[in-house]
Amino acid sequence: MKKVLLFSTVIAAVSFTSCKKDRTCTCKTTDKTTGEVTTDVTIVHDSKKKDARLFCLGTQTTSTTGSSTYVGDDTVCELK
Repeated sequence: MKKVLLFSTVIAAVSFTSCKKDRTCTCKTTDKTTGEVTTDVTIVHDSKKKDARLFCLGTQTTSTTGSSTYVGDDTVCELK
């Protein structure tokens, strides 16, 4: 009975912990006129993977041509 209680306690403790850690967002920006590529690295502190991914994708730029909007034409970001 003690083993079952100990096992249950360990499982419960693991399920309540979150997977928050520092994550890295790498963005590459291409200058359309010169073709020069610059890289920016941002560290997202104490975040879940889903939240960091949303932040990272939110830093991408958009370009509008006519009635179409293209995400990431100038900047492409990736969570590592």
